[in-house]
Amino acid sequence: MSYVKGQIPLQRPPMRHQPRSGPHRPAKPTRNAPRQVPRNAPRGGHQAVWLYGRHPVLAALANPDRRIERLLATRDVAERHAREFAGRNPQILSREELAQRLPAGAVHQGLAALVAPLEEPVLEDVLARSGNDALVLALDQVTDPHNVGAILRTAAAFGAAGVIVTERHAPADTGVLAKAASGGLEIVPLLRAVNLARTLEQLKEAGFWIYGLDERGDTSIAALDLKGRVCIVLGAEGEGLRRLTGEKCDRLVTIPTQAALAALNVSNAAAVAAYEWARQAKPAA
Repeated sequence: MSYVKGQIPLQRPPMRHQPRSGPHRPAKPTRNAPRQVPRNAPRGGHQAVWLYGRHPVLAALANPDRRIERLLATRDVAERHAREFAGRNPQILSREELAQRLPAGAVHQGLAALVAPLEEPVLEDVLARSGNDALVLALDQVTDPHNVGAILRTAAAFGAAGVIVTERHAPADTGVLAKAASGGLEIVPLLRAVNLARTLEQLKEAGFWIYGLDERGDTSIAALDLKGRVCIVLGAEGEGLRRLTGEKCDRLVTIPTQAALAALNVSNAAAVAAYEWARQAKPAA
């Protein structure tokens, strides 16, 4: 499913909502915070997973909430990162020996760690990170771990408050996802929603405006006022947003591109949307 339309509009299309800034800005509806829910078990149960590659492993070592069970490194990598390894005792292996401990094809860069899963965050964790201007990215059954990891990396780069995925039809916190996230898995809360539609309603109650990226959208994301609390929802490759998910959005929007290549990968679309939010909410000094 494309997140874009074929031609760049010459003019911004009319807004379905009134502008949310300026002298005629209407009062924002009051939305109550969602009810408290009990904290869930660690993500993916209690089974430890291998992380590999320099950025994912160093980010895990720097995360006080991450328990490291084993640390493997080549001698040159251990010497290069002696400061990060302070107080730890990595097992020194050759690159070939290290590769044999990991899934086939893992690009380990001379470094790997067996880690316990992170504690599952809840919506209150995301809201606690959300100020007056906040971005949340919600993924509607995006199943590719490379895409989810890349979106986590984008979320970390632009200061998003969290990423929400569906509990079903979403990848586990594997080494593949962590490698694509390049450390973002340790920085941005990854919330798994049992019912995405209900979670979007809870975000609305907490003052978020919900915008779905969809080819049925009637305006460009650049035409929106993205200041304040914003959740951008992206659908799965090929399927797009589910009907109920789309109905929960305040508005469906697109990312205009040239007709010669009218589709963006979901992780690319998330990066463009996050940049547009950051450009408006956090202008350069």
